[in-house]
Amino acid sequence: MSDTAFAGALALALAYAGMALLCLAMDRHHQQVWGREPSRRQRLGLQGGGSVLLALALLPCVAAWSATVGVVLWLGFLSAGVLPLVFLLPYAPRATVCSALLLAPLALAGLTSLL
Repeated sequence: MSDTAFAGALALALAYAGMALLCLAMDRHHQQVWGREPSRRQRLGLQGGGSVLLALALLPCVAAWSATVGVVLWLGFLSAGVLPLVFLLPYAPRATVCSALLLAPLALAGLTSLL
């Protein structure tokens, strides 16, 4: 796998996991998955974790492409990362959590090898 394809896969995985955490910080989606509303601490933790993962998704884009092209591709990966959530979250909310919890550590481990 080429470096640019690997960077794209990492950015997409980080964007998906980050968007999933931001979705789970919302009352409605948290209720769907766990059957209760999140506490203030849980909501802040999910929002913070999702924001960090989205920011980290920028790193492989900038590392593989230049800064100008990398930022544009990062925005595209953010859009592509949320698209599976649109279809998966309403129908299989637990699968969303499992996939995000699986992808986040794998992508972070891959990020360390890229940088």
